[in-house]
Amino acid sequence: MSKIQAIRGMNDILPAETPTWQYIEQVTQGLVQSYGYREIRFPVLEQSQLFKRSIGEVTDIVEKEMYSFADRNGDELSLRPEGTAGCVRAAEQHGLLYNQQQRLWYRGPMFRHERPQKGRYRQFHQVGIESFGMAGPDIDAEIILISAALWRALGLSQSVRLEINNIGTAADRKAFGAALMTFLQQHEADLDDDSRRRLLSNPLRVLDSKVPATQALLVDAPSLSEFVSPDTTAHYDTLKQLLRANQVEFVENPRLVRGLDYYNNMVFEWITDELGAQGTVCAGGRYDSLVAQLGGRGTPAVGLAFGMERLVLLMEAAGRLPESVNQVLDVTVLASDGVDTEQMLTLAEQLRASLPGVRIMTLCGGGKFNSQLKKAYNSGARVAVIVDPAPGTDEQTVRLRHLDDEGRTESIAVSGIVGALTRVLETVPATA
Repeated sequence: MSKIQAIRGMNDILPAETPTWQYIEQVTQGLVQSYGYREIRFPVLEQSQLFKRSIGEVTDIVEKEMYSFADRNGDELSLRPEGTAGCVRAAEQHGLLYNQQQRLWYRGPMFRHERPQKGRYRQFHQVGIESFGMAGPDIDAEIILISAALWRALGLSQSVRLEINNIGTAADRKAFGAALMTFLQQHEADLDDDSRRRLLSNPLRVLDSKVPATQALLVDAPSLSEFVSPDTTAHYDTLKQLLRANQVEFVENPRLVRGLDYYNNMVFEWITDELGAQGTVCAGGRYDSLVAQLGGRGTPAVGLAFGMERLVLLMEAAGRLPESVNQVLDVTVLASDGVDTEQMLTLAEQLRASLPGVRIMTLCGGGKFNSQLKKAYNSGARVAVIVDPAPGTDEQTVRLRHLDDEGRTESIAVSGIVGALTRVLETVPATA
């Protein structure tokens, strides 16, 4: 019988890899909470119409990449391809947005049926940060400042650069789209197939083309900056001033439009040169019309998202994995030959109760003492507690063995083992 394999592009994250993920998650959670953001969780499965109305029907995501199907009731459902639409749906449905300000964040798997490649998978994991009810450039700046603080916390500030742009209002983009369409129609024969297909339905999507010949053609196209309104320009100028005041360097990229239809005014991307073609590690912008688009009252909003897989790759490429990321254990508990495993398990439970936060593993499974001791050395723990046979009426003692090259061992009364372990763990450094 053949073995069942994982679905292509949906990858397992193995025990050797999860400490890196946990480290990034812990740093991220602590950071967003320090800015006053609260976590929200929502389903991975939504009505397909949610994403068609928010992302836009003439996008690669909706046209090609969504995992959509009809359930047994005939309802058209989709696995979420991104998080903002689901976050807005959940917040609006539960009354979190009307006349309120909200700072929310989320994390979890997203799904897109595209060609798997390094850092870009069919199931990928994303962290999103969203704010609602604030219309000024100060909250735009805060969202970007959070991402800049994350790069500092992860040691990646020198590996990324910030690109920003003002894409104006929907009316601004409509006027720009008309001018862009006129230009593109004059060069239709030179466009790639996808760009020709998008020409009449959504010409701004042509700006996202990755085909070099199309990009070369766009050099002479009209610029969106020629069409943006004075109000959005003033908003954008204030944002730039706020970033400068907080020493956040940026580059203005007039071709940056983002791939989702709901964005307006300010958009941004954090780019790296260390991952080849997969250069965007974090992106976001303002989306003031989305709540109304999904049936709620008009609500100003801004947010960002970053992919965990790509961030893990960047940390590896930049050599920024923490030295202690693979440290899993502090203490192993094992038994000498002839010791009842009940004593070993009971002592280990007592230690866990007395030493919360200390990572303790019991070496179950039996075997000769020397074999167990070898497992203790290979476990990565700093010290071992060895349970010896009870000496009769005297107080039982255990051996505390340092799991280093010297292997220093001391005999400790059971009543004093908690204090002895506390002292040892304070002085013995964790191993990488």
